[in-house]
Amino acid sequence: MTARPDPIHIVGGGLAGSEAAWQIAEAGVPVVLHEMRPDRGTDAHQSDGLAELVCSNSFRSDDAEQNAVGLLHQEMRSLGSLIMGSADRNQVPAGGALAVDREAFSQAVTAALEAHPLVAIERGEVAGLPPADWDSVIVATGPLTSPALATAVQELTGEGELAFFDAIAPIVHADSIDFGIAWRQSRYDKVGPGGTGADYVNCPMTREQYEAFVAGLVAGDKVSFKQWEANTPYFDGCLPVEVMAERGPETLRYGPMKPMGLTNAHQPDVKPYAVVQLRQDNALGTLFNMVGFQTKLRHAEQVRLFRTIPGLATAEFARLGGLHRNTYLNGPKLLDGALRLKAQPRLRFAGQITGCEGYVESAAVGLLAGRFAAAERLGARMAPPPATTALGAVLNHITGGHLTVEGEGPKSYQPMNVNFGLFPPVDGPIRAPDGARVRGAMKAQARSGC
Repeated sequence: MTARPDPIHIVGGGLAGSEAAWQIAEAGVPVVLHEMRPDRGTDAHQSDGLAELVCSNSFRSDDAEQNAVGLLHQEMRSLGSLIMGSADRNQVPAGGALAVDREAFSQAVTAALEAHPLVAIERGEVAGLPPADWDSVIVATGPLTSPALATAVQELTGEGELAFFDAIAPIVHADSIDFGIAWRQSRYDKVGPGGTGADYVNCPMTREQYEAFVAGLVAGDKVSFKQWEANTPYFDGCLPVEVMAERGPETLRYGPMKPMGLTNAHQPDVKPYAVVQLRQDNALGTLFNMVGFQTKLRHAEQVRLFRTIPGLATAEFARLGGLHRNTYLNGPKLLDGALRLKAQPRLRFAGQITGCEGYVESAAVGLLAGRFAAAERLGARMAPPPATTALGAVLNHITGGHLTVEGEGPKSYQPMNVNFGLFPPVDGPIRAPDGARVRGAMKAQARSGC
């Protein structure tokens, strides 16, 4: 009888850690998943559930043909992803996006891992570096890595800490929305997974209302930074709404508040100057989150200002927005092609701490880290996914994406969502079977081979 392999330890029960644990266990290798909650909480989590979603409830576009994150969805599903399987089973309508009931999703991931015979879940903080006798470890502590572990990694690598701020959007009770003003419609009436083409709640603004709202955002009472946080940059993919407003009076109208593709059901002949959208946040349809409205405004200021939005005058908030600090490694400098720490190869890293950005990307890196670790434990070697795949593009960004600009030296490594710009370029024009030149999204498809 073949002896069972020694367990692989995973530190962190978020999206990446949960996915890594599942992949390892499904490969026949025991895994111990360490999660510090509820013994020690964070500034963003509200439960002790695994894979809790702390920001949006959206996994973004599910279009595998024209969107890189949709292609990543498809690749992960084909590899038996726990995160994608749980998301598909707990989806809520969201136009062309894949959004989930956040509580049901977390419960599904937790239940699956608790039921797996090769997964042991241990609650409690792993302070500092994991014990030396853990010979294979995946650190998937995410953007909220505990100070003790972050300091230990910094000392081990000699790297200065890299960090940025990430902000959380408010959630509104659906029955407190005034549908005499607001209406339901997806942009361009697009029907997505589980959707109907009327999946978003839209709140219209006139030019005067928009300008007053933007002025209120800029002048609003905001959270003060601690001295050690003062110079931490934001990630551009998740800017607080008031920071976007500070960048120019029209920034929001060409961003999350753009009115394109929407027709006011109550006044079809009047084009809104701007629109605030809310997206369903749970399966019951009782909660909606404010799309693109992550914020660092103080709670009282959020209630006051957001109730000036037409349709939200009597809004009741299930959760108000907040701000937390993200921490990530300089992946291209510190990690090898199998996500191992060059300074101590028994340690692998996965999820947002590697510098990927987004729920799906974090889970995808967890999937890769888990498969790399399981193969190594079984005495095999897993070849990395091709750079022409979404998984390969994300991995290459993390482990080889430290660009050099001629005359300027290395360019700073920054968090990145998956996008077709991370795929290798195609030499020369791409032609369709009829000889026509392929452009735009179809060219991106051809790059990936989908």
